[in-house]
Parts: sequence; C-alpha cells; structure tokens
Amino acid sequence: MHIFKLVFSFKSKLKVSLVFLLISLLSIQGFSQDAGLKWSNDGKSYYTIQSEGIVQYTLPSNDADVLISKEQLIPSGSNTPLTVSYFTFSKDEQKVLLFTNTKRVWRLNTKGDYWVLNMATGALQQLGKTLPEASLMFAKISPDGKLAAYVSDNNIYVEDLSNSKIKALTTDGTATLINGTFDWVYEEEFACRDGFRWSPDSKSIAYWQIDASDTKTFYMINNTDSIYSQIVPLEYPKVGETPSSCKVGVVTIDDAKTKWMDIPGNPRQNYLVRMEFIPATENLLIQQLNRKQNQSKLFIAEPKTGISKVIQEETDAAWVDIYEAGNHYSIDFTNNFIWYNSGKNILWTSEKDGWRHLYNVSLEGKKEQLITKGAYDFIDLSYIDAKNGYVYFMASPNNATQSYLYKTKLNGKGTLELVSPKVLEGTHGYNVSPTGAFAVHSFSNHFTKPASELISFENHKPISIEASIEANLSRLQETPKVEFFKVTTAEGVDMDGWMVKPTNFDASKKYPVVFYVYSEPASTTVNDSYGAGRNWNYNGSMADDGYIYISLDNRGTPAPKGRAWRKSIYRNIGRINIKDQAMAAKEILKWHFVDPERIAVWGHSGGGSATLNLLFQYPEIYKTGISLAAISNQLTYDNIYQERYMGLPQENMEDFVKGSPVTYAENLQGNLLYIHGTGDDNVHYQNAEILVNELVKHNKQFQFMPYPNRTHGIREGEGTTAHLKTLFTNYLKTYCPPGGR
Repeated sequence: MHIFKLVFSFKSKLKVSLVFLLISLLSIQGFSQDAGLKWSNDGKSYYTIQSEGIVQYTLPSNDADVLISKEQLIPSGSNTPLTVSYFTFSKDEQKVLLFTNTKRVWRLNTKGDYWVLNMATGALQQLGKTLPEASLMFAKISPDGKLAAYVSDNNIYVEDLSNSKIKALTTDGTATLINGTFDWVYEEEFACRDGFRWSPDSKSIAYWQIDASDTKTFYMINNTDSIYSQIVPLEYPKVGETPSSCKVGVVTIDDAKTKWMDIPGNPRQNYLVRMEFIPATENLLIQQLNRKQNQSKLFIAEPKTGISKVIQEETDAAWVDIYEAGNHYSIDFTNNFIWYNSGKNILWTSEKDGWRHLYNVSLEGKKEQLITKGAYDFIDLSYIDAKNGYVYFMASPNNATQSYLYKTKLNGKGTLELVSPKVLEGTHGYNVSPTGAFAVHSFSNHFTKPASELISFENHKPISIEASIEANLSRLQETPKVEFFKVTTAEGVDMDGWMVKPTNFDASKKYPVVFYVYSEPASTTVNDSYGAGRNWNYNGSMADDGYIYISLDNRGTPAPKGRAWRKSIYRNIGRINIKDQAMAAKEILKWHFVDPERIAVWGHSGGGSATLNLLFQYPEIYKTGISLAAISNQLTYDNIYQERYMGLPQENMEDFVKGSPVTYAENLQGNLLYIHGTGDDNVHYQNAEILVNELVKHNKQFQFMPYPNRTHGIREGEGTTAHLKTLFTNYLKTYCPPGGR
C-alpha cells in the first residue's frame, strides 16, 4: 500500500511504546472494534481517529504517523476541523470518506453529512451539497474510485467526484416507498440498514425497495413540547399484520433505469434479508425467508434479465436463524455473505444436525460440505485462511458462558483446535487484518477488566510482550465477586447462572435475593465477561447493601448449547422461559442462606415481560418486581420478531394469549413497580396502558412511572438516568429490604 501525504502532514512519531493495553483500558475511540479501527488493505497497518486526526500505525513496530491532520479536515471558508464519527477508504486507498454531523435514526446515527478527502491533492469536498443538511445515508465510493453513491430522503443518488455533479438514480421515494434503506422493522429485526451495493465494475447499483404504504401507522403522543399535543407517526407492522412488500432492483448509472429481479413468491409474504453482488461477476446472490421464517432460499439473480434460480434451501420446524457476521450495532454493518474460493462458494451456517455449524455451499451446484463437526456450536467467524486451508471461528464447547478462538480445516477433515491462550479463561474477541498477519485480540472475564493487545495472528504471539494481556494480568484483575454456578430444576433442566453475594457474607444469616432476567431468544445474561453481576439501575453497591444478586439463562436463550436448547421456546415465549426461571428459583430458595420472603425480580424489555410473568404466574415465589419497557400483550409487538418465535396469531392465537403477562395480571399479590417511556418506538407505551387497565379492573395496587417522550432505553432527557436509578433503588429497598437476618 502507498498513500501520498500532503506536504504539511507531519510525522508525530507517537511511538506506542507505552503500553498498547492502556489504550484499550482508557477506551480511546480509535480502538473501538466498531467504526474506530480500520485495517489497511495489505494488513500491515491500521488507522484510528484520535485527537491529532486520523492516525496510521505501522506493524509490527506499531509506530504512529498522523495520516490526516486536523488541519486537513478544515473545509474551505471554515476555521474548525470536521468532527469525524466514522471513516472508510476507497478501494485504492487514495480517497477517504468522512462521516460527520450525524443524527440518530431509530437505533444508530446513520444520517449526516459526508465529505471526501483526496489523499493525493488534499482536496476536501462535501457530498450532496444541494440536498438537505445531515440527510445523507450510507455513502460509498465506487470500486473504481470515480463516483460516490448515497441515500437521501429514501432516494439513491450518485455523484461524480471529479465535478460534484449529482444524479438521482431513483425519484419515487416517499415516506413509505423506501429505496436504498429500510423501514423500522427490517432494521430492528434483521439488522438491515444499508440497502444498496455497488457492482464490481462500478456501472450499476443493486438496491432494496420497501413498499410500506399498506403498513398501518402507530401514533405516539408528545404532550410536553407544546401546549397542544403532537402526534408522532410510525409505520409499524404489528404481529399478524401483512409485511411490507420488498423487492431488489439493479439500476444502471448511465441511464438511471432499474431492472427488477424476479424472485418467486408473494413479495408481501416473504422477506429479502441478504443481497450482494457475487465477486467479479454481474450476478446477485439473494436470500429469501418466508413470512414464518422457517424456510430459507438462496437465489442467483441475473441483473440483465431479472431471472433468478434457487441454488440452496433449508427448512426448520421452528425458525431458520440468520447468521450476522460482525457487530450489527456498527453503522457499516451490511450483513455480507461469507465469500470463499473467489466467490464460487460461501460459508453458511445451519443447525440441521442439531448444532450451529459452518458449511461450504457451492454456487456452482457442487455438494454442500460440513466444515465444523461435533457437539458444539459455531458462534462467530474470525478469519478464513484459504492459503493454508483453515477457518478461524469463535466457539465454546465446554462452557456456554465463555467464547474462544478455534480453528479447523476448511475441507471438513480437520479436528477442532483451540487457538486462544488456555490461561485466559473467559470471553475473547478478534479483529483480524485482511491478510491474517495481525489481529487485535481482546479479552475479559468477570474479574478481569477488558483489555486488548496486538498479536501476530498465525501464532497468537503478542507484538509487545510487555504490553501483552498476560503480562498485565495483575493490574487488570480484581478480587472475584461473581460466582458462576449451575442449577438443575426438578424437570432436569441444567441452567447456567451467576451470583454476587453480600459483602461480608455470613452463611448463618438469611439474605434477600434479586433476580435479573431477560429470558427471550434475543440475548443471554449469563456471560463470563467484565460487568457480569452489575446492576446499572442501582445506586451504590447491591452487595454492600446486603443483597444476593442472581441471573439465570433458561431454555430458549441463544446460548451455544445446541438447537434443541434454543428452539424449545418456539411458540412458548412467556411459558417455557418463565417456568424454567421459576423452577430454578425454587431450587435456589432451598439454600439455607436465602430468605424466601424477600425475593425480587427485575428486567428490561423482554426481561420486563418476564418480570411481569414471573410476578403474576408464580406469586408464591416472587414478592417484588420492577418491570421496565415490557411487552404486556404479545399482540402489540412487531410481526418479524413475534412471528419468528411464536408463529402467526391467525393460526395459534392461544400461544400468544398464554404467553402474555396481561393474561395473568389478576394474580398479582406482591409489589410491582412498572416503568415505561411514552416515546418508545420499539415496545409501545400502549403496553403500559393495557396492563394498567387490567390491574385496575381487578383492584390490584401497584406503582407506575411513565417517562414522557423517552424511548426504549429510557435515557433521553435531563436528569432521566439519575431519576430512574433513584426510583429503582428506593423501591427495591422499601419493598425488598436488604441485609442479613
């Protein structure tokens, strides 16, 4: 790689002979494994955003040079450098795309302004200058480096970087006809945000079009920003409602004409969840899921004719999981297929043999091949070493609360080989350079602070011994406060859990227990990583105040325990997860140091729903509950999530009823604090009013705290976090008094 620097760039020689590890500990933005760290194409250096500008680190010396200084980021006519939130290089690394002035769209800041810096000339140009400020989304430079494309107000534009001429490739975009990006539910449930792809030859763009015009509008109410209420509309397909129509088209840059791909099936009864140009070809690979999400099909589509053909399909009695490589909370996450063998094959995940494994799928019709084998789950892909015939991936065959790097042969004939250091027991992560020469290795466990080190990837040796994680363990490790344990229920279900006992614990006394729950298929809570055992809604230390704090992962949570474990929850949300939690709690109540009269439970979102269900269905166990942002009635939630795990209410309504907390509200006996934001676009505030109505109907007394205009995280607005923590802590101390007795 060769990059031309402007003459006024200076070598800062910020030699990172200081401990690289400390950079991670100080949480400098540049070492985020999200948008902050970018590898060079040759894998011999990486770039980060720092106070000096964009800094390049050359390996293995790890010497630093300011590649792009703050002065280079000052636009003409301004005295202030751009504040860069995200950056990426063109394919030839001669241009840098800079994302600034960002604004939040649903979950992430995906709207803003884009600038391009020409590394050879130093020219800094703004894209889309004639379009509304901070309206550009997902800008990408074409493979040949001559053009940039982006979305603004649901239309796709292309801009010539030589003269800044802008051309609209679509013109029919509206609030409900969406080109090049997605509606709320596709983003929330499929992690689909960036909805267009450049062709390899830079002559066309493939894109999604979502027609949400028939999706009903849910109205939220803003009562605080004006003396008259304001409605906040949201196109939101509730469970049982027909999905938006979706199709894929390829638009030619020269004439702005779109050819639509002919994908069989009703576009309103199927989802198109993945789409990419097959490398070095003109064809597309597209993944389709049926509405129930229990059938997946892979199509190869020809943009010239629109003709498509199925090359692979899979069904599951519950649902087909979509593997999301990388961090789907990253703004540049695009759900790419895992290409292999020059685009002739992809690596594919499936649970068809009872475990989540990697398969080699040929695009040329050759027999599918199992790569990973055995009674363990593939967790995440780290690197494909095609030259030496290995695939590196995360797994944890022996402990579902942890994660390690393993490798095996790409031909499926290898054995499972542990790569992560045995001495570091816990949760590992890897950001591997494009060539596999180097990697950023991160690690933590429940008593070791998060740390990172640069390693030579092939032998996993740190580049700097003195800056390595192992050399600095003593300064990273704390006295363990969290205990991991297993509990077996009366039905024979083995569940992982963690526990934090009170400070100065006295086994001769009885203590209150606070259970933290989530329990649904979207997340686990029992993970051996730093932060386990902490309650961010509690003021002070629960241990110091005399609480036993416990969390458990039930069947149906996405732990690496095999398909049967995960998919037992199908059509059973609100029942099997609740029963498992309660049965495990019964075993814990047998412990001689537990006070069965002081048992509390709390959770947020799905955990808020579980809290309600536990309090209502098992009032003999749980005496106090704090529920945040809960789904009280499963019929109020979105169709993609709820239908994936519960089926269609038109076919099995009884499952939705039996799994919804509101069904059991009349059984409330203990103490309930219910909390919800009125501006929650995810789990709507109507859930609170539905539940309140039912509790009032049965004269059930409880406490209720609505937070005006706060969204699902309940964090916006001055004083919100402090207020919520105080409310949570005071309620818990009042109704589940701490301390041993």
